[in-house]
Amino acid sequence: MKLYDFALAPNPRRVRMFLAEKGIEVPTVQVNLREHEQFKPDFQAVSRHAVVPVLELDDGTLIGESVAICRYFEEIQPEPPLMGVDATDKAIVEMWSRRTEIEGFQAFGEAVRNALPFFEGRSIPGVRDGFPQIPALADRGKQRVKMFYDKLDQQLADNEFVAGPRFTIADITAFVSVGFGERLEMTPPETCPNLIRWYAAIEARPSAKA
Repeated sequence: MKLYDFALAPNPRRVRMFLAEKGIEVPTVQVNLREHEQFKPDFQAVSRHAVVPVLELDDGTLIGESVAICRYFEEIQPEPPLMGVDATDKAIVEMWSRRTEIEGFQAFGEAVRNALPFFEGRSIPGVRDGFPQIPALADRGKQRVKMFYDKLDQQLADNEFVAGPRFTIADITAFVSVGFGERLEMTPPETCPNLIRWYAAIEARPSAKA
């Protein structure tokens, strides 16, 4: 088993945090996105989508997409539960996981890929060129980030973690999303004290360094 990874990319980081919380170690293969190694034939044979992470099982099965990889490890090692403990809890965790991904992770991605010079000409993940940056999308992404901060702060006013009383995959996605803010110079504002408290607590967890 091995995980195709890139240490600086946010999606693989979500998987690494998940594995760290589970206490699972998986050998990694670094795919240097800065050097465009995701577009080389050897990696294209692993992922035609040209994105990381990808988990390769011992039998050759390939699993892409961060949450799908996390689901695999949740099933083979249920403890500690990071995706819910019963039908209701699993639904709530999934709800917040989806919200943090759509309203947070995607918003940050929209802003970053349409603003940073590194993504010039390739604002769509997995596509080498042909998609120029759109400044209006960068601005919209930043507006969405502000909305996400406010919503998350409200949720955390009455909850220790994003989906309730326990740390879950929703916290991982939200944490990695907020980490995007440093690239945009958009850290959580002082008007979001609950978010700031939560972020500091997650940042102090060993898995945050994975």
